[in-house]
Amino acid sequence: MSYFSELISTVFERRYQKALSNEVVDRTTSELCEDLLSSHGEVSGVTLARNLLDRYAGMTHEEKTAFFEFMAHDLEVNPYDVISSLEKYQEKPAKGTYRAFAAACEPRRQELARRLNQVPGATGQLVQMRKDLLGMMKNRPNLEPVDVDFRHLFASWFNRGFLVLRPIDWSSPAEILEKIIAYEAVHEIDSWDDLRRRLKPTDRRCFGFFHPSMADEPLIFVEVALTKGVPNSVQDLLTNERSEIEAEDADTAVFYSISNCQAGLAGISFGNSLIKQVVSDLSKDLPNLSTFVTLSPIPGLNKWLGSTDLNILEAADNQAVAAYYLLEAKRSDRMPFDPVARFHLGNGALVYAVHAEADTSPNGRKQSNGAMVNYLYDLSQISQNHEKFVGEQTVVASAAVKALSGSVAPKS
Repeated sequence: MSYFSELISTVFERRYQKALSNEVVDRTTSELCEDLLSSHGEVSGVTLARNLLDRYAGMTHEEKTAFFEFMAHDLEVNPYDVISSLEKYQEKPAKGTYRAFAAACEPRRQELARRLNQVPGATGQLVQMRKDLLGMMKNRPNLEPVDVDFRHLFASWFNRGFLVLRPIDWSSPAEILEKIIAYEAVHEIDSWDDLRRRLKPTDRRCFGFFHPSMADEPLIFVEVALTKGVPNSVQDLLTNERSEIEAEDADTAVFYSISNCQAGLAGISFGNSLIKQVVSDLSKDLPNLSTFVTLSPIPGLNKWLGSTDLNILEAADNQAVAAYYLLEAKRSDRMPFDPVARFHLGNGALVYAVHAEADTSPNGRKQSNGAMVNYLYDLSQISQNHEKFVGEQTVVASAAVKALSGSVAPKS
């Protein structure tokens, strides 16, 4: 009966959509939004949502701006309703008064997004919608509350419990492989041969998080090299002249590239869960692995050097300067200046080793004069390191990195 019910519902929806499409042509976008918010029928709601999403997809930049302005102003909370409902809840705490208070605190634009998300495939369209919004906010800060609501919804919709970890290898669908090439954000993949070198050998792995509503769109992926010992050069890792080893012979897993794929999900963290899940899976599959490290860029180093009051850093070489930067360069909130450092240290890693001439690409020179860093994920210390970093802003580092940093004598 379920199959036939769904079939009849689909047929009816298509007929209803065709009839409704003729009616919505002359209606404004704001009117369609109000209709969707007041709709109680499942079929009519899905049809209205689809029409709205189709209309948004065809909008100009100016029309999209007007749409977000409508969301910011016309679908905002009413402060008087919030205050009134809070007072009633304070006077009489109960299920009903609390429900009224919670409803008053939620902007109607959140419900609009939920109803738009009824349409199959709408989740990806809403992620793209937020990407558009983020591009507008620099010049229109009044739209920032709209983004707060998008982030609130996405934090639930893209909760770790909904994400699926999938291995990506040379046999994965071409559609996925093309996106890996396009989304690689750390070390550019310049050809299909380059991609094959990263995915096909027995000592290479790649994993990505996917969402059921965006099954063919990776949210984030990590590339892993299985090695003997901790590497000190990304060019050595990626060269086509390297000697391949058997995965069972490796003692180290190196996370050398982590790429976020969806600009519309900026600020929604997946990397923490991704790395820990991959570490867990690799440990089970390859019990000989004893070391889990990154080989990470230091993207903020040269920017910091150009803006710091420490005009001259007396150090033996760029390696020591990089170590000093990672341990001592802080923002006003006492968090590290470097964004990659904040990410890995927040995950519970420690600064394990710093290498000069580790990335000799033009981008590596531009970011850090070629320096790179290994962050170590010591499974027995991750929780302790995380607590020190979050609670005390302590940058946990190896003795070797501390010694390098200590060799730098800054002059103001």
